[in-house]
Amino acid sequence: MKRVIKSWIPPAILNAYRGFRADDIRFQGLFPTWEAARAASSGYDDEAIFRKSRVAALKVKMGEAAYERDSVLFDHVEFYYPLLAGLLRAACARGGHLRVLDIGGSFGTVYRQFKAFQPPLASVRWNIVEQSRIVESGRAEFADGELNFFYTIEEAVKPEAPDVVLLSSVVQYVEHPYDLIREACSIGANSMLIARTPCADAIQDVLTVQIVPPSIYKASYPCWIFAVAKFLEAFAPQYRLVASFQESEGSLQSDRGPFELRGFILDRSS
Repeated sequence: MKRVIKSWIPPAILNAYRGFRADDIRFQGLFPTWEAARAASSGYDDEAIFRKSRVAALKVKMGEAAYERDSVLFDHVEFYYPLLAGLLRAACARGGHLRVLDIGGSFGTVYRQFKAFQPPLASVRWNIVEQSRIVESGRAEFADGELNFFYTIEEAVKPEAPDVVLLSSVVQYVEHPYDLIREACSIGANSMLIARTPCADAIQDVLTVQIVPPSIYKASYPCWIFAVAKFLEAFAPQYRLVASFQESEGSLQSDRGPFELRGFILDRSS
């Protein structure tokens, strides 16, 4: 799993969907293998993307901007209420303590959104698992005791087990997404929060290439569009669905047809 995290997770690309028109984001082609999709795209490992995302996050840290999402700066925090509700729900269940494992959490975009919104809590610990260079920069420039960065899931859960596993805009960018889901489920967290995940009412998953709007940066990536029933079945029997929500404004389009960005809150089965 270390190889999966290190090599394939981009810095929260689908977070950029909110605030951009659906027709700005394109999903092109249908591919039989991950290698074929990789060959038809520029990939995740782009130094310019890393630098732009890091600089934007530093500007927020230094108070030069209120919020950043996938390197785009804002003068106000854009709250994503279903995700915040899931996090606060988990904190209430633990008496105001919250331990989050944020897989693919970039430099802490969701963490900062949560901190801007949260009521007083007894304690928060937010552990991000990311690419090596994001972890290195995160530890040197962003870690603060509450926010921490790790190279692997195993390393991140060693100090303490999380209450919540957060999979926000990440599973679709992994070559073997169901391996990642199995490992996330094996941690035994009380809740699983899934956000900004492409899903369709279909029988089979689709592998395509997502083309990022140039207004963010010029890039393209392999991207899964999941058959929603198959996707949710991968979390059973360890987890049961509590709530689901649509996150895109209307349908997005791929060469296979329309799909939506979906989010889910799941609880560990008794």
